[in-house]
Amino acid sequence: MARHLSVIVILAITAFLSLSFLMNFGSRTDQVPQQWTAPVDTSSQQGKSSAPDLMAGLEITSELLTGDVIAPKLENATAKAELGRASWKLLHTMMARFPEKPTADESQALKSYIQLFSRLYPCGDCAKHFQSMLKQYPPQVGSRNSAAGWACFVHNQVNERLHKELFDCNKIGDFYDCGCGEEDKTKGAKKEYKGQAETEEESGELKKDG
Repeated sequence: MARHLSVIVILAITAFLSLSFLMNFGSRTDQVPQQWTAPVDTSSQQGKSSAPDLMAGLEITSELLTGDVIAPKLENATAKAELGRASWKLLHTMMARFPEKPTADESQALKSYIQLFSRLYPCGDCAKHFQSMLKQYPPQVGSRNSAAGWACFVHNQVNERLHKELFDCNKIGDFYDCGCGEEDKTKGAKKEYKGQAETEEESGELKKDG
């Protein structure tokens, strides 16, 4: 009799544990992978009143463009140098691809980009110095040549501060020819900017504020 009672108790415990496991497993939905949902394609909703305004709340204010730098100081000298080389190449190539006769919107876009770039640059101390140069020498965005000349000029200001060799701004177009193909369709495109990059002494466009 005692043996049968023991068997019944064991079976009861086993059934209880099994039931508890099934109930707990079924309720743990956080462990079950949820179905991935693709981003909403709003291109088909353009023009409809129900379409979400992706630009809502985005206001380009002077505080946004000229606020304090965001990144902390970058201590690693090697990383700082590599970042500088890559960033200058980006800026110079961007200027070389800027329209010869930009619209007001395009000029404003480039100017805003440069201002935001100075805030978001991942080397905080470098960004502060760049911001001070922007106040002294505001971006020139009236044309491709003025933009390329301005970028070369401020780059040389940095080179001079770091006791590096100054770059010949008359060769900026050839040096940063990206080989993207569009200009190659025109004869002599590789020499398009040669001799046209403007400096402060030659054009007077690069002016100190105050």
